[in-house]
Amino acid sequence: MKKFFALCACALALACNAPTYQLIPREAFQGEAEGVPIDLYTLKNKNMAVQITNFGARVVSIYTPDRNGKYTDIMVGHDNLESYLHPGGQRFLGAIVGPVANRISHAAFQVEGETWHTDANDNGLNTLHGGFKGLDMHAWTVESATDTSLVLSLFCPNGEGGFPGNRNLRVCYSLSRADFKVEISGTSNKRTPLNMTFHPFFCLQGEGEGFVEEYILCIHASAYTPIDSMNLPTGEIAPVEGTPFDFRAPRRIGYSIREDEQQLRYGHGYDHNWCLDGEGLRSVCEIKDPVTGRTVEVITDQKGLQFYSGNFFDGTEKGKNGKPLPFRSAFTLEAQAWPDAVNHPDFPSVLLLPSQTYRSTTIYRFGVE
Repeated sequence: MKKFFALCACALALACNAPTYQLIPREAFQGEAEGVPIDLYTLKNKNMAVQITNFGARVVSIYTPDRNGKYTDIMVGHDNLESYLHPGGQRFLGAIVGPVANRISHAAFQVEGETWHTDANDNGLNTLHGGFKGLDMHAWTVESATDTSLVLSLFCPNGEGGFPGNRNLRVCYSLSRADFKVEISGTSNKRTPLNMTFHPFFCLQGEGEGFVEEYILCIHASAYTPIDSMNLPTGEIAPVEGTPFDFRAPRRIGYSIREDEQQLRYGHGYDHNWCLDGEGLRSVCEIKDPVTGRTVEVITDQKGLQFYSGNFFDGTEKGKNGKPLPFRSAFTLEAQAWPDAVNHPDFPSVLLLPSQTYRSTTIYRFGVE
């Protein structure tokens, strides 16, 4: 199968001169949370720059060039720590989410016959992204920091948020050429579900600019997991063929998004998990903005990809410098296990044993066309 588009790291270095962009000032993120110093770290090479805070292990900005060599921050986020400590809107911008990403139905699951009750922070009934205080609202410890890598760690005690086990978690962010790699790992002293993911919101024309429906998307998946009216998986594994969820060949996101179809009504657009083809570390998704030429390829070892088309941005959510985020101006691509797998025995298991180490690797490869 031919590549959707050519992603070439050298294409990022379009200009002979060093790239120019205005980074977020470090001082805007210096503070404290949970007794841990909070700071802003910048990873940079000749192709791109990424800024990360250890509060929520979240990526604040990603600067990449367009086809004319103009660098722009393509991450939705905030330009100060306070806005993350006390979010007025979307809480998960750029963060590591979990310990179990996505939803847990009825905020409960069983491990070895014992029922564990998690926070019902989703419509008062279900758990979303770890509960009221998931990984995104913790201060992570900085283990090491270089010009091109940052390693963060977090200890979560048994019972926190309703999850079993003393868990030691770790994330390593690194840059290489045009690749931004996210490596997540974890261990536990008890059997526990673990399904962490990076939750980026991308605006390929720059924050608050452009329209997701005009982007060209390809997802290498022959099936997806349909949802009910509460955005919970029904347990069905449905083929994408002949549905609005068939992105096996590249096409505009807006091609079918406005169809009067039940799954699109439930998600208010796309907010679904695709069951990825293949195994191991492989290319699973490509997306392109025809206006700027910016491209993103997702390479992962995960079994699922949650694609969300920014359906609830309505201008009330504010990004950097208080800039409003219009309807469908941003999207997410979250590589993870399938949602609510703890309550669906036919889904690939997310249960981690004390003798095991949880590991996931996802690479976001940025390019231009």
